[in-house]
Parts: sequence; structure tokens; C-alpha cells
Amino acid sequence: MLKLNNVSFLVNDEGQDKEIIRNINIEIPDNKLIVVTGPNGGGKSTLARLIAGIEKPTQGSIIFNGEDITNMSITDRARKGISFAFQQPVRFKGIDVMDLIRIASGKQLSVSDACQYLSLVGLCARDYINREVNASLSGGELKRIEIATVLARGAQLSVFDEPEAGIDLWSFKNLIEVFENIKKTIKNGSILIISHQERILNIADEILVLKNGKLEHQGKKEDVLPLLLGTQSAVVECNKKEAWKGENI
Repeated sequence: MLKLNNVSFLVNDEGQDKEIIRNINIEIPDNKLIVVTGPNGGGKSTLARLIAGIEKPTQGSIIFNGEDITNMSITDRARKGISFAFQQPVRFKGIDVMDLIRIASGKQLSVSDACQYLSLVGLCARDYINREVNASLSGGELKRIEIATVLARGAQLSVFDEPEAGIDLWSFKNLIEVFENIKKTIKNGSILIISHQERILNIADEILVLKNGKLEHQGKKEDVLPLLLGTQSAVVECNKKEAWKGENI
């Protein structure tokens, strides 16, 4: 389980402190698929980076499986069982796809094993297994290869920052199926996805809504999604809570 206790994150903007995340308290239980959504600039990607260890909170603590990891590096957090998939995947010149999946898994995988991960993300394995992870690959191809490496790693907590970014419609449909399959087979692990996409929100167990760095809503999909989709009852509730009625999710 992951817990964020009173976590805040400040940056200095032209001599002024700007609060990106404000006193966030979140619990992410095991064996759940959690989606974080909200208006642009609300702090969603910053939250993911704080969990991964790319950024460090200026206040509060982050607890993973009962251990304080607030000051741990991204490498140490990865060793503890946290994976992070970037919104814009990193290119690795000189490394082929096979080697990348083997490195991610930490095992000497067979070609057949590695190909299974590529197939899960909708790539024809024989066309990609020996490809170099460089500029010859499109953004969508790189995104799917990165997701394959996260699957190969089998981390206890996998964080995906807008995995749909740069992916065509066919690949997006396949991506939804990938996450649905992971959700069905997940054991002692959770997935946290940053996304605006309704189809991704629809497969969530729980949804967190961030606005202006604050946690506006957290709860089961059945309770939170209607608020975001603007049903009549949701409009009343949103008005009461001064939420962001009418904005795109």
C-alpha cells in the first residue's frame, strides 16, 4: 500500500513560491487500478513524479508498504517495487527492444518470453524484437514498448503518466484491453494511471480528482465518474463543492 501524508510541493517561479501540490492525503491500496484525473495544470503529472521519486515533496511524507520512502531516489524506489512510465518515453540509442525488456524484467528472458510482452501491447513481436530503441520508432511504438517493459518488470506499483498520449485510435483501443487484462490478473500490485480519457476512467476501481493541486474527490468509480460526466445530480453536488462543472476531463 502507498500512502501520501500531507504532501505538498513548491517551486520557485521568478522569485515567488508556487504551490503545485497542496496537502494531499491519499491511500492507494493493493490490487487496485486507480486513475487520477482533473483539469490541465491541476498537478496530476507532478503527483506521479512525486510517487516515482523524480521530485521530492517540500512537505509531508510518502509511505510504501509501511516504509518511509520520502527521501529515497527513483532508483531506490524502483528496487522497492515502484515503476514509472513517462508521458514521453525515453529513447535508448544502441539498445534493442529485446535487451530493454530483459533489463526491465531483471531476468535472462527467452525471445519467446519477451515476445509475449510485446504481443500484450499490440506489437508484432518479430517486427520489433531486434529493433533499436531510437528515432526510427514512432511515438506510439515507443509508448507501447515502454508499457511492455513495465509489464515485464512486474512491479508492485506501476505508475503510467497519460499512457494514451501520442497513440493512434487503434493502439488506444488495444491499450484499454491491455489495462483491462492487467486488472483481471493483478496480484499483490496496483496500477496508477494519469489520464483524461473517459474509457480509461471507466476501467478504474477508484478515481482521484485533482484541481489546483488539491484533492477534489476520491472514491469508487461508480461514485466519482458521474460527477465528472455532468449528470443532473452531479451538477448539484459540484455546485455545492464549487467543483469544476462544465470543464473537460
